[in-house]
Amino acid sequence: MARGLILTTQARATTTSFTTRLSVSKPKCKNPLPYRLHLPSRVSSTRFFCCKCSVSQDPIVITEYKQSFSQRMAMAGLKPHHRIAIGVSGGPDSMALCFLTAGWKTDGANANAVGKSDDGFINGILGVIVDHGLREGSNEEAHIVSSRVTEMGIRCEIAKCSWLDGKPKQGHLLEEAREKRYEVFQNVCTKHQIEVLLIAHHADDQAELFILRLSRNSGVLGLAGMAFTSQMFSKSTHLYREGSKNKGILIVRPLLHFSKEILYKICQESGQDWVEDPTNQNTVYARNRIRMSLGNLSSYTFQSELQGVISACRRTRAYVDQICNNLINQAVTIIDHGYAIVDLEILNPSKVTDICLSKFVALILQYVSQRNRPIRGSTSKLLLHYIRTVPCKTSFTAAGCYLCPAPRSRGTKILVCCSVDCPLNSKMELIYPFLNGEQKQYFRNELEQIIADGKSYSNHFVPDASDVHFLDASESVISEAKTLNIISESTYRDILLLKRDEIKHFKLKAEDKVDYKSKNKVESIIASPSELLQPGKACYFMNRFWITWKLSNHVSAGEGTENCVADLGGETQECHSCSCGIGHDKVAEVRRMSESDWLYLAKLSKCPSLDNLQQKKVLSSSTMEQISEKRSLHLENLELSAQKALEVLKSIPVAARRSLPVLVNHQGLLLSIPSIGFKHCPCLTVSCEFKPLVPLGGGHSSFM
Repeated sequence: MARGLILTTQARATTTSFTTRLSVSKPKCKNPLPYRLHLPSRVSSTRFFCCKCSVSQDPIVITEYKQSFSQRMAMAGLKPHHRIAIGVSGGPDSMALCFLTAGWKTDGANANAVGKSDDGFINGILGVIVDHGLREGSNEEAHIVSSRVTEMGIRCEIAKCSWLDGKPKQGHLLEEAREKRYEVFQNVCTKHQIEVLLIAHHADDQAELFILRLSRNSGVLGLAGMAFTSQMFSKSTHLYREGSKNKGILIVRPLLHFSKEILYKICQESGQDWVEDPTNQNTVYARNRIRMSLGNLSSYTFQSELQGVISACRRTRAYVDQICNNLINQAVTIIDHGYAIVDLEILNPSKVTDICLSKFVALILQYVSQRNRPIRGSTSKLLLHYIRTVPCKTSFTAAGCYLCPAPRSRGTKILVCCSVDCPLNSKMELIYPFLNGEQKQYFRNELEQIIADGKSYSNHFVPDASDVHFLDASESVISEAKTLNIISESTYRDILLLKRDEIKHFKLKAEDKVDYKSKNKVESIIASPSELLQPGKACYFMNRFWITWKLSNHVSAGEGTENCVADLGGETQECHSCSCGIGHDKVAEVRRMSESDWLYLAKLSKCPSLDNLQQKKVLSSSTMEQISEKRSLHLENLELSAQKALEVLKSIPVAARRSLPVLVNHQGLLLSIPSIGFKHCPCLTVSCEFKPLVPLGGGHSSFM
């Protein structure tokens, strides 16, 4: 947001319970921005302010901004006919974004190509207003914003947040509200089959984030700020269907090169009203403190040099990302059983810079663990040393992953799989389909083409190694920037002061942060009971395996040699659930494979006698009576299934086996290991598809 509260030339004349007349000091200069807002003392800090703009309409200025915006949209791979959503807060940033997007969709030749619906709305555009419900009057504000956006011809939807675990506490409100907001964006976009979301982040936001991350000791990759385009993948597994890919949505930030002042000017010139959120003045929040501090350093030199440093960091980020993508494509093999193999001979880690190798390893570990957490400090240094030790002779555990020499590789390859001690590595989420029917192929192909077109632009902007700075992690970014004359001595001192001030505030909040982490710490659920999976339903296990199962009461001879009636003269025989081990409740549990499971398979492969099985409670007395006529055939099929499963299991490294999903009944009896084809009875049909929530590399992103 802007430095202080900014208002245009006049306040809204209407008087309502949520609109306040505000006094404005007009500047002496010709440009009426920025205006400083004087808040009446009687105004509650929990209220928002409705701001009304007088229409200026300078066609030359508006045309220039529209042209610049259209260029950014083209660089993202977007065309006017694409279906898009806009995150709308009602502030000047998002209102300017709505205005520019509506014009991009309808100006000139685009008007005929895009068209309007029967109710007058522009086709293929949806404004999404999230009502967090955290402030008094937020619902009224949302409807005011919706009314203003619809006046531009943009259809709107208001989505209200539901805080099932209670509303966030004051010190962490912004972080939790942001997470909830993007979750809502994802849900609304999926419901409307929209795969592109525009967000109104701008250049001032990047400057704030730079200072914030600098005070938290971020490196050059973090200081690059927000991506121009990036994929966001849904954490809600019910939003996509079996057999489809979780491509998420593409977030596009087309205003990153626009300053806050320009966005106010766009609203002024186009006559757009907006609302101001007084929460943005609360210095409890780090971003607000930094914003106000930056407001005291408004010289053109400081602002331009700060943006110059950020641009240099972004070029470095683009370079490192491309190097890592190339290394992943060349040196990493993903196995459908849920683990990765890194070829050290192809990787040649001694020739890769620290920053690129650290990012490369982090991407692999984040993919295998399916946890989007940075790897920092001593852990990152130890990982670098481990990867650079060729041949690999030891094991290493980090970031929820277990690394060890790949079998029969003589240390030239590293196996990366889930650690058995990884928190939430046994997470199972039941699937409740959100969409009816198959998602239209048109929209799936549309996103792929958008990303491909965006890459064709971004690839041209990736610099060579000679044009990249800050690759040496031993020197701070701003120190090197001063050495390279990217910033002056005065800007260097100002940035250091901003950093030190925020570090002081951060230390004061350290105790609260500890309490917050203690309250919200992630508990391991390895030993906790699994949720029950009913036949015909689906579950998502460990954020990577899509599992379904069903039980057939009758199995016919034509279904295959493994079926228990295959040798019974072609007759159809009834298969009772109790004889299959399912039980009368007909539910199954999903857990990770353990050593006892493959020991059990080894025993089954030796065709144990029926009496031994009964003694081990594998089969009950009632079960023996029911299968007395076909008991030998049942055991033969059980033996055959176990033997085939063991053969497949031999090809899977021991460390990786512990991540395989298994189905058991309520008594713990092993029913199926679908990844290796074992099932206790041919009446069971179990499907297990390896489908990680987030792809290797984290999806498409661009830091142009």
